[in-house]
Amino acid sequence: VQLQASGGGLVQPGGSLRLSCAVSAFTLDYYAIGWFRQAPGKEREGVSCISSSDNTYYADSVKGRFTISRDNAKNTVYLQMNSLKPEDTAIYYCALGVFVPYGSSCHDSGMDYWGKGTLVTVSS
Repeated sequence: VQLQASGGGLVQPGGSLRLSCAVSAFTLDYYAIGWFRQAPGKEREGVSCISSSDNTYYADSVKGRFTISRDNAKNTVYLQMNSLKPEDTAIYYCALGVFVPYGSSCHDSGMDYWGKGTLVTVSS
């Protein structure tokens, strides 16, 4: 299984980015996909998850700004990030597994496969 995250970059505060996570060798239909992030000096946190039944979950810090979606035909999951803030700066990872709730988002203990991260920098 390979997960390839892309779409990161440098954006000004208030801007938008769309991250993509392309999954190979697995069909997404039966799995949850999560987006996690890790900022320098901080623990990894669950940003958003989408379950196998398409229920979506978001960390409180990104609710109303981020949207997760999946395209099973393309085996790809997206994270649309709007109204970006400097505190959103981090390496973002996508992962595949089962949904384990944690707060309003999901926990990384349920994820079995991880992609390499993509760096998101929000700065003026």
